[in-house]
Amino acid sequence: MVALTITFPFEAAHCLEGHEGQCGRLHGHTYRLEVTVKGPVQDSGMVIDFAALKSLVLEAVIKRVDHEYLNELFTFMPTCENLILCFWQNLEEALLLHPSLILEELVLWETPEARARLVRADVERRRQSEG
Repeated sequence: MVALTITFPFEAAHCLEGHEGQCGRLHGHTYRLEVTVKGPVQDSGMVIDFAALKSLVLEAVIKRVDHEYLNELFTFMPTCENLILCFWQNLEEALLLHPSLILEELVLWETPEARARLVRADVERRRQSEG
């Protein structure tokens, strides 16, 4: 198995309603989403063509959120933590068309200094605890 990671920048605005600090006001971020998948190297010499992986992520996540007001897109508070959970679900569904690939890790950078990270083992533990 080989892991591949690609990175996608996108712009979005949100407001963390009820937050006492600056995040309680409408503001935007230049987010960066890092997507890591794992899979066997195929006869082509690739796990998946980077162009195909890029297209999959663009359709499943980036085109939906880029230059959008996140509070209007989601019923949940659009924190970095909630966004990464949502993105994981979207990407897992999109990857059903590629059964040899496993979504291994997502990293969502909200700023150059702040990020949320979600790995497969934590997702599986969470699912087991939920029932």
